[in-house]
Amino acid sequence: MVDANGLSERAPLLRRASTSASVSSASKSIRSSADAETSREENAPVAISRARGALIVGSIGLLIFLQATNISILTTTQSAIAADLNAFEKATWLTSSYLIAMSSLGPLMGRLCQLFSARLCLVSATVIISLGTVLTSTSNSFEQFMVGRAFTGAGAAGVLIVSSIIVIQMASAKHRGLYIGLVNSGMTVGVSLGAVIAGALEPKLGWKPLFGIQAPLSLLAGLGILVGIPADFTTRNEVYKVLSLRQKLVRIDYSGIVLLILTILLFLLGLSGPRVLPLPLILSAFALPIFVLNEIYIAKDPVLPVSVLKSRGTLLTCLATVGFMMARWAVLFYTPVYALAVRGWSPAVAGSILIPTNAGFASGGLLAGIFHIRRNGSFYIPTLLAMSLFPVTLLAIALITTAESSSALYIVMVFLNGLLTGASLNYALVHVLHLTLSEVHPIVLSLLATFRGFAGSFGSAIGGGLFARVLHKSLIDGYRNAGLKDHDDLIRRLLGSPALVRSLSGKEREIAIGAYESGLRTLFLAGVGLAIIVAFVQAGTGWKEPVKEVEEIEAEEDVEGEEGLFAAS
Repeated sequence: MVDANGLSERAPLLRRASTSASVSSASKSIRSSADAETSREENAPVAISRARGALIVGSIGLLIFLQATNISILTTTQSAIAADLNAFEKATWLTSSYLIAMSSLGPLMGRLCQLFSARLCLVSATVIISLGTVLTSTSNSFEQFMVGRAFTGAGAAGVLIVSSIIVIQMASAKHRGLYIGLVNSGMTVGVSLGAVIAGALEPKLGWKPLFGIQAPLSLLAGLGILVGIPADFTTRNEVYKVLSLRQKLVRIDYSGIVLLILTILLFLLGLSGPRVLPLPLILSAFALPIFVLNEIYIAKDPVLPVSVLKSRGTLLTCLATVGFMMARWAVLFYTPVYALAVRGWSPAVAGSILIPTNAGFASGGLLAGIFHIRRNGSFYIPTLLAMSLFPVTLLAIALITTAESSSALYIVMVFLNGLLTGASLNYALVHVLHLTLSEVHPIVLSLLATFRGFAGSFGSAIGGGLFARVLHKSLIDGYRNAGLKDHDDLIRRLLGSPALVRSLSGKEREIAIGAYESGLRTLFLAGVGLAIIVAFVQAGTGWKEPVKEVEEIEAEEDVEGEEGLFAAS
């Protein structure tokens, strides 16, 4: 089957450079058979002891937890940080600085994991995270805080990617869905508890110790990974094993990394904040094709392999993941804002609103992994079903984002939203593995985690920009229509401090609550539209596994024929 774009339903993921693949000698036949046997052995799950397995799970779980905590910790501490650093109008960048660094460097970490070892990449990540959290915890200016957050994001860039690769290669097909669900659960537990713990401790300890304590915990996780993961564990890419350190460093796509970071940074800069900035968007539009040309024609080892993205299943899954998780991040970033500004909850209680939605996320991934994903193969229908129901829950959340709505109903809807998210991501991941060849699974996993990281950056920056613009306009119009003057400073502080609404009274508070309701409803409705589009994008991935080239099949037939002749003789 061929679609309108000329992509075959059964198109191979990567085409061979040579059009001739005949095997003409007995020595080639034997060598090919031996290589195939070696490949099968290398693709088998890695056997490790229970103690070492527990240490690996615990250490990686702690790292994922810290990574997720750094995403949600700002939802309940943003007001205090913005006040201390006088950064009310720059509040969206407090989170975006971390996420942009994390998503921009994600592809590099995936490539380094292939060039070197997953073990060393994760240990190095813990050192960088520790440095970033120390810088953040000692910040006395907005600029230093941004640098610290960027370093922390750079260290966290490879955590989810490398962890996913380790899970896929160490787990059997029967238990793969379960362990992927556990990885996602670690992420979602961190997002939930990060906001709750930060909201409870910040009034007593201040925000700086909340970042400082992460440094020793990161180093502890790094030590566990260093001891737990076998020193000889690699991503099983024979091409890189024979290279020297200098040759490996030369193969890194430095120009692609710079261009990718520049493209993303300019794009997000143009769409973040209370106003759209045309110049960064224009510069980003120029940087993007330069990056693509660099990846195709210049880079020896491209940071985003365009050849892999030629696979329809891979490309559409990555695009669907970006849109889907952008809509999901709207819930994660802004339901605590709803609880703070509209419901008037304290920071500690407001953070707890993430517990049911992330409990749903963990439950969805684990239930799908335990009861359904127990085989290799297509999961096309389950993926589509889960992704199609997701916007229904988001629409319900948008409609009940008011001061008078039932708290119980709100909690139920955010739980269901999380449940469908966890199931969707688990199904989509194992389905894209079905759609791609096993030898490129590490690259596909790296790409998928990278695009998922993009979603966090885009969701915080673009979604935050949309929310800030609607909130700003609603506040100005509300105070102007009420005949209240000299509220410019109050509006500036309300843009970066949702907790400030609780301290207002009378007409001022009523207008502020209404403005926050308007901004949140607009954001969630935009997420509904995006989620619907995403469901159609995912539907285009197809369900057929890739097939080998005709030349490869003929070569294998020649090998089998020659082996038969040897056996007969």
